[in-house]
Amino acid sequence: MLAMNISFDNTENAFAYKTDKELKAAKFLFSTMGYPWFVQLGTRLTPFIMKTGLPVHGIIRKTIFKQFVGGETLEETAFVGEVLGRYGVQVILDYGVEGKEGEDNFDHATEEFIRVINYAATQHNIPFISIKVTGLARFGLLQTLNDAPRLRSGIHDHESEIAEWDRVRERMYAICEIAAEKNIGVLVDAEESWIQDPIDRLTMEMMELFNKEKVVVYNTIQLYRHDRLHFLQMSHQIARQQGFLLGVKLVRGAYMEKERERARINGYASPIQPDKAATDKDYDHAVRYCVEHLDKIGLIIASHNEQSNLLAAELLNQKNISHNHPHIHFSQLYGMSDNITFNLAKEGFGVSKYLPFGPIRDVIPYLMRRAQENSSVSGQTGRELALIRKEIARRRQAK
Repeated sequence: MLAMNISFDNTENAFAYKTDKELKAAKFLFSTMGYPWFVQLGTRLTPFIMKTGLPVHGIIRKTIFKQFVGGETLEETAFVGEVLGRYGVQVILDYGVEGKEGEDNFDHATEEFIRVINYAATQHNIPFISIKVTGLARFGLLQTLNDAPRLRSGIHDHESEIAEWDRVRERMYAICEIAAEKNIGVLVDAEESWIQDPIDRLTMEMMELFNKEKVVVYNTIQLYRHDRLHFLQMSHQIARQQGFLLGVKLVRGAYMEKERERARINGYASPIQPDKAATDKDYDHAVRYCVEHLDKIGLIIASHNEQSNLLAAELLNQKNISHNHPHIHFSQLYGMSDNITFNLAKEGFGVSKYLPFGPIRDVIPYLMRRAQENSSVSGQTGRELALIRKEIARRRQAK
């Protein structure tokens, strides 16, 4: 068994990359996020205020943007990537622009993703990029394909939609082709359940094309959906039958309130697990399943749950699997759970920060989700604050 000496309470490792000033700024931000009413007000008003042209750009840039985003450009983000690299932490680059529809915007997003891949290939610590299919395809088209199984076979009268879907596939192919050539992994984000089916099918199609010898394309599986553990197992079976490697990123999920509300309004059974315990159980089961089949599955454990990360690390040790095995990787969002990321890196595990970048105006939806997530996830803000305070106190004593 490999030796492992890991503690997610070690704040000296967790915040070594932050100056005293940065640590105090993070403390202030997370303290603010501890007030749900303030977060609710802020998330409603901020997008509106940004549109009015009022001078809030600088305030956002120095606070929530600085905490959770790499920069407005690739060049700015390069500095953050270099800092993380000094501590053995890698980067998943995410061009964080959302919600722009229209063929020209989809083509532009494709070009940007390819530009990001080419940039990542020049860096020593950027093994992955993240993409959203809603950045390449009209939301309504995905919903149509999700709702009408007959359309997926192409047997229908809407030639414009067939042509539109073909363009989506071409965009996806162009991205995956250059990624395979440059040896950069492509993580396809999960989205709402009512558009997820065509995303899954397209991602599996790309895996079949590009994951023959190495894992290039990864699908994201949200375990807060009660059907996803079975979906993972079925995906693995299909990959084995078709002779390609399965790439999976395991997350708990990001659309719970929205999913439950839509199910209630439309009168169908919610796809979401009955409670957090059920989600945790399926998540850890999925981790075990993937580690058992690491020869044929490329696994990314994208989690802020300390127990799940510890479970995966212990499983690797029990099986005598190298901490930096090419088929296993850990990841947390930039600006959160540094105690997990940097302590895993210290033990030699392959671990990265999910690092979005883009103009402030364009990454506002991402930032609002981070604010809401930190105020709604039970104990998340409290845990972040406690660790930051502990490190500030430790540094005072050390002086």
